[in-house]
Amino acid sequence: MALLVGYCGLIFYLSHQSALPTPVLFAHQDKVIHAIAYAVLGFFALAYFTQVIKNEQRALIVAFIFSALYAASDEWHQSFISGRESDLYDLFADILGAGLSLLIVTRWCFFKVKPSGRNP
Repeated sequence: MALLVGYCGLIFYLSHQSALPTPVLFAHQDKVIHAIAYAVLGFFALAYFTQVIKNEQRALIVAFIFSALYAASDEWHQSFISGRESDLYDLFADILGAGLSLLIVTRWCFFKVKPSGRNP
């Protein structure tokens, strides 16, 4: 839980800055940064919620909803910060990043096909 709360705090802190010095390397890089940041949040949320919710599918849904709601609250928070603005496309990138990380992690960790024990 400490990791999840700490990471949420980091996102909040960075969102609270009026301007972050980020060199532009390619078009729409801010959307990629948003997706990566929320992919990490989705991973941390899933790691936490699978510990407290024993049903993996339910933990996955809760982790996704948590990530999406945190993304929405973060965009709303930015609308109050001088030099920042709330952007619906940033929210979409956040949710996409969280969703993709959850999909990748669940396919890789939880839903692996186990060998049947038979030899071909």
